[in-house]
Amino acid sequence: MNEICDDLTAEHDDLDRIVEGADLDVSTPAPGWTVRDQITHLWFFDQRALMALTDPEAFQRDAEELMRTGADAANEQQGRHLPPDELLARWRADRAALVAHARTVDPKARVPWYGPAMSARSFITARLMETWAHGQDIADALGAERTPTDRLRHVAHIGVGARRFSYVTNGREPNEAPIRVELVAPSGELWTWGPEDAEDRVTGPALDFCLLVTQRRHRADLAVVAQGPNADEWLDIAQAFAGPPGQGRRPGQFA
Repeated sequence: MNEICDDLTAEHDDLDRIVEGADLDVSTPAPGWTVRDQITHLWFFDQRALMALTDPEAFQRDAEELMRTGADAANEQQGRHLPPDELLARWRADRAALVAHARTVDPKARVPWYGPAMSARSFITARLMETWAHGQDIADALGAERTPTDRLRHVAHIGVGARRFSYVTNGREPNEAPIRVELVAPSGELWTWGPEDAEDRVTGPALDFCLLVTQRRHRADLAVVAQGPNADEWLDIAQAFAGPPGQGRRPGQFA
């Protein structure tokens, strides 16, 4: 649990470096979202994550209310009208509180969320994935450079594990055919999932795979290779995040 919390903190710090002193009202590649909206979104759900860890019953009541009003309405009530310094200060304080508490939790403890409950370790891993994905939108908006790290293994792991969900959220029957996934980490290490003898395979840079499953780049612009019809079918709808399928990005949108 400490390892994933350390990685989440590092992800927070990397994004903080990018937004410090930046114009938060710049539009991001996510249609209708500014940098401020992205930070507000992360802040709001970091607060809810802490609530889910500390008071599951209160979280369930809050989640029901959120489903009635919508996430955008809830976000609007929070950080979208705060001065930039205050918004960033509140985000920093609440994400630090989340990480501090997460360090004390049994990694196998079940934590409620908006979909199925998950283990505490998977729960915090999902917060890292969200931070990295929304951080990509912010980096794109501000023209900031991000150096890929082996923290991407967490994002890739969720992306592989969410294969079945990708079908369900698209209203399709899940494809259970085995697929071998082999990704080259930023460090050069080879990360693998699935049986070695699977006929269908997905290969490529871990960064590109993570950009694909978080829908921050179009598949046509990435060096992720599918071998076999089942792998090819999956990559067209791959989605690591909860909720309905996103709009994704257009081919050639980023130089």
